[in-house]
Amino acid sequence: MSSLTGVNKSLVIFAALVVVLAGIKAASVIVIPFVLAAFIAIICNPLIRFFAKYGIPKGIAVVFVMLMIVGVGISLAGLVGQSMTDFSEKLPEYKAQLKEEFVWVVNVAASYNILIDKEQIISLFDPGKMIDVATNMLTGLGGVMANLFLIILTVVFMLFEGPMLSKKVHLALDDPEMKMQQIDRFLDSINSYLAIKTMVSLGTGILAGFMLWALDVDYFVLWGVVAFMLNYIPNIGSIIAAVPAVLLALITQGPLVAGFIAGGYLVINTVMGNIVEPRFMGKGLGLSTLVVFLSLIFWGWLMGTVGMLLSVPLTMIVKIALETSQEGRWLATLLGNGEELKLED
Repeated sequence: MSSLTGVNKSLVIFAALVVVLAGIKAASVIVIPFVLAAFIAIICNPLIRFFAKYGIPKGIAVVFVMLMIVGVGISLAGLVGQSMTDFSEKLPEYKAQLKEEFVWVVNVAASYNILIDKEQIISLFDPGKMIDVATNMLTGLGGVMANLFLIILTVVFMLFEGPMLSKKVHLALDDPEMKMQQIDRFLDSINSYLAIKTMVSLGTGILAGFMLWALDVDYFVLWGVVAFMLNYIPNIGSIIAAVPAVLLALITQGPLVAGFIAGGYLVINTVMGNIVEPRFMGKGLGLSTLVVFLSLIFWGWLMGTVGMLLSVPLTMIVKIALETSQEGRWLATLLGNGEELKLED
């Protein structure tokens, strides 16, 4: 009887989860700006506390931080927007040239008795679509930022309500001490992760943009911004960011420069992702590599480009929430990177 009750409880939880996810998917127009605003507020909060140490009133600090973010955002949008417009106009021409390069490779393979059906290969591996992936992700993020006023307004209210919200949670929870430890741990983890990831991504974007500028690749500012944004996406983001620049260099400057750029991206991402980031990130996020990759797919499906960019922090929220309940602790262990097992050994 107890086992049947447990099964029924699991089914109810699963059904409720499906309903919640369907609701998030249906209300994505409202949910996505709110989630983005929440993470921007988390990133900005340490700056507000820093200003508070020097006696600067909170209102002035919030206004200053918001003006700084808006200023950077508008400047970046101006630079990238013009490049995106020019690139979009030339995109059909670039795709046609890419197809010609691809056909040339097939012909070279045929000269070595490696027979490949041109039309079938091009239909399966259309090189033009590889460029579309990166540009569509940037366009998708731009679509979300169309609600910039709503996002900024939400961030401002969140920054003002932050300390009060913490006290409210203390009073609302049945076991405030234990729960608040989890919440503090979550906020510290997210703050640390986003701060480090932002600096590493900024460094990656600057290095990539400078390399492309030095090699005279068109739209180097655009590709630097793409490298910065997509570096937030774990595992595959840096690969997707490199593809358009490499293919564009292949068209305009030949295989040698394209190969050099591909090698440059590999060196930049290896140094920044495997040396610099782990050094500052410490032991890491507590998530397994497989879970990070699957979370990228899941949150991308649920919330689009913003979900992909925030897939790791969102999964960390789920993991920490599961760790607070006895019933969900087993699932939190499955999401983990196995540190608990190493400690037991």
